[in-house]
Amino acid sequence: MTVYFIGAGPGAADLITVRGQRLLNSCPVCLYAGSIMPDDLLALCPPDARVVDTGPLTLDAIIDELAAADAAGLDVARLHSGDPSLYSALAEQCRRLDARGVSYEIVPGVPAFAAAAAALGRELTVPGVAQTVTLTRVATLSTAMPQGEDIATLSATGGTLVLHLAAAQVDGIVPQLLAGGCRAETPCAVVAFASWPQQVVLRCTLAELAEEMHAAEITRTAVIIVGDVLAAEGFADSYLYSSDRVRRGRGREEQEGQSH
Repeated sequence: MTVYFIGAGPGAADLITVRGQRLLNSCPVCLYAGSIMPDDLLALCPPDARVVDTGPLTLDAIIDELAAADAAGLDVARLHSGDPSLYSALAEQCRRLDARGVSYEIVPGVPAFAAAAAALGRELTVPGVAQTVTLTRVATLSTAMPQGEDIATLSATGGTLVLHLAAAQVDGIVPQLLAGGCRAETPCAVVAFASWPQQVVLRCTLAELAEEMHAAEITRTAVIIVGDVLAAEGFADSYLYSSDRVRRGRGREEQEGQSH
């Protein structure tokens, strides 16, 4: 028996991975996170599967469900939105399953920031503009940020900044970004409900960010992206496409060439 922590992707059912879909089709037990999981994805569960909404459950109750399935010899599809490696509260569950001797496997998924970039039609790393992407969130009453990971400090490093779980605090975010060295005219974008039918996309400057989000009534399930890559033009082509680049096949000749 195995608990499969499956990255369900950003929302659209067809953005789950092939492996994730195959496991979801076969597991007799499925636990998922409430309102942020689309119905058409849950429809991929076997018709007779036990499907549990973990929204109203405590962490201990969720672990009890997983342990009960383990005792019955049943595989579990534990669905997390996006990719389990980011803001999924996965570590707490794994720690408790380790203590109980329950085996698990992590199946990666399409993260929300990737779906947001696709909706914007933009690459987050552009030659000569930005080659670093910082993924972060903001402090809340329930979870503080570690020292040195505040928005002002992270934005001062340059590159592309991607903010998760931050939409409701946009009024406080803008001053921190400005304090960190961002300009009032720094390009910004917001993608709410990326890949869902109700997806909303905003493009604006940092000075306009809070007003635009308030006007669109975006307060949750949104990714905020800040950086010059969002308006990059006239940049040099990547070396990948350079005529000076030596091209080799991926067979034996390339392997031999790399060995010298």
